[in-house]
Amino acid sequence: MAGGTFSRVVSGSLEALISFEGVVDVAAERMRLDRAITELVAAQARTEAKLANPQFVERAPAEVVTKERERSAELSATLAKLTTQRSDLE
Repeated sequence: MAGGTFSRVVSGSLEALISFEGVVDVAAERMRLDRAITELVAAQARTEAKLANPQFVERAPAEVVTKERERSAELSATLAKLTTQRSDLE
């Protein structure tokens, strides 16, 4: 990609690159994304620790375990998106 800072936006099969130059404080956006990624990593670690605990999986109601598994998948997907956005700002 030639010069400038871009963000990748994906919707279905459509992918667009949007220039942030002169519109967004890129340094501030990097810091915001770094904080969000740090929070997501911590939340993911807590969720995975619960799911790795055999007592939690055995004793918790099935719907609670299912909810934690869904939460883990959602956190992973969000983390992947934010990580891509952050790398696009380099």
